Amino acid sequence: MRRCQPMGVFREEDEVVDFVEGPSHGSSSLDRTATHRVPLMQEEFRERCTQCAAVSWGLTDEGKYYCTSCHNVTERSKEVISTEAIPNTKIQAINRGLKRKRKLEKGWDWYVCEGFQHILYQQAEALKTLGVGPELKNEVLHNFWKRYLQKSKQAYCKNPVYTSRRKATVLEDNSSHSEWDSEPELLSDFSCFSFVESGTESQPDVHTRKPFPINKASQSETASVCSGSLDGVEYSLRKQKGVVKMTMPRTLAFCSLSLLWRRETITLSDLLRFVEEDHIPYINAFQHFPEEMKLYGRDKGIFAIESWPDYEDIYKKMIEVATFLDLPRFPDITEDCYLHPDILCMKYLMEVNLPDEMHSFTCQVVKMAGIGEVDFLTFDPVAKMAKTVKYDVQAVAVIVIVLKLLFLLDDNLEWSLSTIAEKHNEENKEDKPWFDFRKWYQVMKKSFDEKKQKWEEARAKFVWKSEKPLYHSAIDRSVAYKRREMVVNLQKQFSTLVDSTPTGEKKNPSSFQFNWTEEDTGRTCFHGHSLQGILTKKGQSLTTKNSLYWLSTQKFCKSYCKHVTTYEESNFSLSYQFILNLFSFLLRIKTSFLHEEVSLIEKRLFKTKYSKTKKKSSRSRKVRK
Repeated sequence: MRRCQPMGVFREEDEVVDFVEGPSHGSSSLDRTATHRVPLMQEEFRERCTQCAAVSWGLTDEGKYYCTSCHNVTERSKEVISTEAIPNTKIQAINRGLKRKRKLEKGWDWYVCEGFQHILYQQAEALKTLGVGPELKNEVLHNFWKRYLQKSKQAYCKNPVYTSRRKATVLEDNSSHSEWDSEPELLSDFSCFSFVESGTESQPDVHTRKPFPINKASQSETASVCSGSLDGVEYSLRKQKGVVKMTMPRTLAFCSLSLLWRRETITLSDLLRFVEEDHIPYINAFQHFPEEMKLYGRDKGIFAIESWPDYEDIYKKMIEVATFLDLPRFPDITEDCYLHPDILCMKYLMEVNLPDEMHSFTCQVVKMAGIGEVDFLTFDPVAKMAKTVKYDVQAVAVIVIVLKLLFLLDDNLEWSLSTIAEKHNEENKEDKPWFDFRKWYQVMKKSFDEKKQKWEEARAKFVWKSEKPLYHSAIDRSVAYKRREMVVNLQKQFSTLVDSTPTGEKKNPSSFQFNWTEEDTGRTCFHGHSLQGILTKKGQSLTTKNSLYWLSTQKFCKSYCKHVTTYEESNFSLSYQFILNLFSFLLRIKTSFLHEEVSLIEKRLFKTKYSKTKKKSSRSRKVRK
């Protein structure tokens, strides 16, 4: 945004001087030549403003007229030559505009890794406002990022490679300490990039900032023409084997790994939802860059992103980054940890308005399947088959299996059990109500459809274009800003014509998307309902009336397939489809991804059934031979 000044004020910065200074005391052996821009008087420009029709003009720093009423900047400017300010001068030329670019327009010398470092810093700050402890930023994420820069040889090593044309030394050789154990140093002296807020790290004045050693020729070649960063062009073309290249999705992988290390109460699905709700910078995160960090050209393809983060993609990148960093085994996920399936199952049971009594069944399934063990839940990147548990997806899959055990979900048994529960509730209104699957389906379907419609409308209305215009080169800067200004004006005019209400304020972050309370008379809360209608007594224990169960997957794909199984809606009951769609929406994942997780847990639960199918298939092959 241009800084404006009142009419008739002359600033030193508006001066364009081009002179050769001679001896003092009026010596004329060498002439001093100077060109000045002198602001015009208001009487010389009496046109009305095209926006508000007012006649009240001031001058910008560039010498252009702006309306002091509506701040509309015109293209009208005039320069005159004045020889009064400097004696012993003569006119050399009349210039258009400034010969010398302002320091702000030229910007700082910065690298792509600095841009990602700034984004990680902003994301860590956002997580801090969401309730995450400061240790995540100051200790965990800081060390992960430092290790990445060291592994990729961008910093924290003896000879960091920034470009193929030169070498720059960031760390000095220290024989007493290893490079990883040494005191963290900033990539640059720009203080806002620092993850650690303590006074141990130097934070010099911004004006005395010392950038990386650069080659002036290479800077003018790459930074001013093809990208705002010094290595933007080379970075976009770089393909080094064995090195994980930093991208915008990988910033979320770093955040998720840090949350997992700290065992925070934010799962991967929560993290991506907070990104979607703009609580964590991701889309157009480069807008938070300092004004001096100019971004254009190849930088646009690196930092500008126009797609929502995908759960499966970020999950794979988490494993990829952790393996590349050669991280040690993560802290143990124990029973009292939020990420344990027993705790997460309780959370999601509350979210989808299911009875609290179902929690005992989910705990039994977790124990029988062996997915609650510490070794199974703890992420170990050093292991041969490095893979982390999809904690939220796994918990939801356990609930789906419990619903199949209780109601079968075959579009038949669940409705007959609902009829029995409905009849009992009518006859015994004072007693604790039995859980009615049909009534629950009706309540949840209405809430789910409303929530999904709002979500789809919000996505359709989302503006991908950033407030800060992006351009391919410095030459296109003025055109990009004019075009952006025109688009904003058209949007305002259109919203006025259609009388559209402005978008509401950003809603407060929450771990729950659905809220159910007993005081809400408009919607039934099923948390306190009983499962007595679907259970029978056998001796001193309770068993389900339903003794049947169908497997979600009869045959798994081969090891060389990218997926474990396939999911086609037409092959499954409507009840099962609704359950999967509901939970998939909560986690913002594909239904096939959840179906796959259900099948994997069933494989651990019903080993004998799968072993029988294997024997039958092998026998049939022998008969064919």
